[in-house]
Amino acid sequence: MENLITLFQDPAVWVSLITLIVMEVVLGIDNLLFISILTNKLPEGQRDRARKLGIGLALILRLLLLSAVAWIVKLTTPVFELFDQGFSWKDLILIAGGLFLVWKATKEIHHSVDPEPTPDMFDSRTLSMTFTAAIGQILLLDVVFSIDSIITAVGMTPHIPVMVIAVVVAVLLMLLAANPLARFIAANPTIVMLALGFLLMIGMTLIAEGFGVKVPKGYVYAAMAFSAAIEGLNMLSRRSKRKKREASMQSS
Repeated sequence: MENLITLFQDPAVWVSLITLIVMEVVLGIDNLLFISILTNKLPEGQRDRARKLGIGLALILRLLLLSAVAWIVKLTTPVFELFDQGFSWKDLILIAGGLFLVWKATKEIHHSVDPEPTPDMFDSRTLSMTFTAAIGQILLLDVVFSIDSIITAVGMTPHIPVMVIAVVVAVLLMLLAANPLARFIAANPTIVMLALGFLLMIGMTLIAEGFGVKVPKGYVYAAMAFSAAIEGLNMLSRRSKRKKREASMQSS
């Protein structure tokens, strides 16, 4: 306890803690988007429980990985080479997670835009989602995002207590934002398509990073923020037109 008090007497530790919390929250947006879209496909009575369980699993995974930091660091060591490109376990996990996100987002977009889905791998009969299947898919992406999150944390500070506090705070913020975000997405169909587009972009970014192409996260989130701002303007425009139509009908 005394060592912990001494640690937080250093202003540099507070700076690293605040910076890391911001980074963890930003990285958690990807995870939260996926959880929100996936749980909205469940029966209404199961959605809140699935979100809490999915985010709870994310916290447990992150804390477990923090307890094995030495092993996590080794995941960045190349295990084989292909065409003069070294691949580590982290790279393989990012590629697998990225491919899953691209497949999942493409499948959902297909169902959204095709009025009569053909009986193929996107057959509408497979559209139903069970609670267990949702949790399984959330857990799969939790693993990918948790490893990325912890490796980021290890690169920013050597202090485990700082990492633990940052992870817990970020996940608690995810928990607070989960239901409002999911309700907002469910209430605005165009937002669903935008969010699926974000998941496609995130998936491609994970694949690129797995192949050694470093994509600055700032560019990705700036593009997401710009797209969200444009969609916000579109929503305001549609609301204004709807009010004008209603006012016109009432006056006539």
